[in-house]
Amino acid sequence: MTLPWLEAPLAEALAHRRGHALLVHGAAGQGALEFVMALAQAQLCESPRSERPTSGLACGRCASCHLFGNHGHPDLFVLLPETLRQQLAWPLPEDKGESESASKTKPSKQIRIDDMRWLVDRLQRTSGRGRGKVALIHPAQAMNETAANALLKTLEEPAAGTTLLLTVSDPARLLPTVRSRCQWLRLPLPDKAQGLQWLAEQSVPGAEVLLAAAGGLPLDALALHQRGVDAASWQSLPRAVASGLPSAAATLAPWGASRAIETLLVLCHDALAVSLGAAPRFFPASCLPSEAAPHRLQAWQTTLQRVARHAEHPWNENLLLDTLLAQGREALRPLRSAPGGTGGPDRDPLATLRP
Repeated sequence: MTLPWLEAPLAEALAHRRGHALLVHGAAGQGALEFVMALAQAQLCESPRSERPTSGLACGRCASCHLFGNHGHPDLFVLLPETLRQQLAWPLPEDKGESESASKTKPSKQIRIDDMRWLVDRLQRTSGRGRGKVALIHPAQAMNETAANALLKTLEEPAAGTTLLLTVSDPARLLPTVRSRCQWLRLPLPDKAQGLQWLAEQSVPGAEVLLAAAGGLPLDALALHQRGVDAASWQSLPRAVASGLPSAAATLAPWGASRAIETLLVLCHDALAVSLGAAPRFFPASCLPSEAAPHRLQAWQTTLQRVARHAEHPWNENLLLDTLLAQGREALRPLRSAPGGTGGPDRDPLATLRP
């Protein structure tokens, strides 16, 4: 997938060879994984540089590039959380098939110590095609503390010819000892015009609305479209929540608890911004109530943030969503309709729920 907003930073990174460990700071919606994949393929490419694109990217034609594209390169090691391994078809050798894992609990969202031991072992072996070895860790903040500590010696003293490429969306969630052993590269935010043009090329209708809904990140906007979110349903959501319409739950329920909570958080953020006279970020201003009480919105925001920290708990998702939408309806109600500003979300609506 060609991402036009990454062309300049890719050319810069390839023109100025960095150390053996690079930490790329950028959100998934910016293309952090695509960025490090392009760097890895360029390093492993076997074509002479004179035969490659002027930016120094991989040729896409040599044997190494074909192995790379088929997830079969012997010198490329991709370490992802189990959830992403399933989505992106980058399994580890010990991963079980779908039939074997059907009875398991939910796939892990962490990179665990056994995963890291596999990676460290592979990096100590001889290069299969003689151009060194490349390890990708995405996202690095998914490493649990034990796994991160197991990586430190490799980061400090890697085997000859080894390159480690890590991505991180929130550096504060990464151990300082890991951060200090890497060179940093921060990806720029995509230009809006580039993002809209790219989404148009992907045949995404309502691209401007979905790009705003995704915080300006084109890949996240494409993911919204692929999940069935369209511009009309996104724009109608604030009024549906404020009015207590069944369409609000009908829109959010198929997205799952984590995504529904995230959506309600951005709705609360924008409603709070409008109530304080600021511009919204994710929803058009015309779709948001203009007279909601800030103190009720702040109470709703506190509840949503608390629930978001435990989104993976085995909630009764329908009951959780109904409760959050009920509080949202109260929070978005015009201030004049609630004399004294009491009631509604000032009490904890989740007090009776247990994960």
